[in-house]
Amino acid sequence: MLYLHGFRSSPLSTKAQMVGRWLARHRPEIHFWCPQLPPSPRAAMQQVFDGIADWPHATTAVMGSSLGGFYAGVVAERIGCPAVVLNPAVDPARDLAHHIGEQTTWHKPEEHFYFRAEYVDELRAMTPPVLTRPERYAAVIAKGDELLDWREMTARHAGAHTLLLDGSDHALSDFDQQLPFVLRFLHLTP
Repeated sequence: MLYLHGFRSSPLSTKAQMVGRWLARHRPEIHFWCPQLPPSPRAAMQQVFDGIADWPHATTAVMGSSLGGFYAGVVAERIGCPAVVLNPAVDPARDLAHHIGEQTTWHKPEEHFYFRAEYVDELRAMTPPVLTRPERYAAVIAKGDELLDWREMTARHAGAHTLLLDGSDHALSDFDQQLPFVLRFLHLTP
């Protein structure tokens, strides 16, 4: 199980931690990896594909939140694995163009990184034109997302197994309530 965090996030993400703890407790035979992704999308995807190069694609799944949801789509389209996307970024090149410059991380505000203009071009270059097999995706989308438009996320993931939440927020602060949907989609519960 590969988990990809969002922009300014980290492996300390509440959702990543929750998934990792659940797998450790209930499915310890499943290898869980949530790498710290660099700011460069090209470098992030290189790190991910290098890290999963020896994984059996037939039994690999990817999960990602926000920008990590976008990255999860890139991975799923390349290797053909199931993907769970949580309030996924649909057009991160457009959305992150407004964030060029020095940034801090959510979980360690004392840590800084610089988001460069060329990273927007890297995102644009890796955007899959369409989802080739939307049934391979599960999407958890909150209408209450304060950063991304739920209608855009839903349209991008038309045909996916979708859990559309009337409220919630971008962080899916109530993710413990959506986790059973995710686990059922991935066939991880009895």
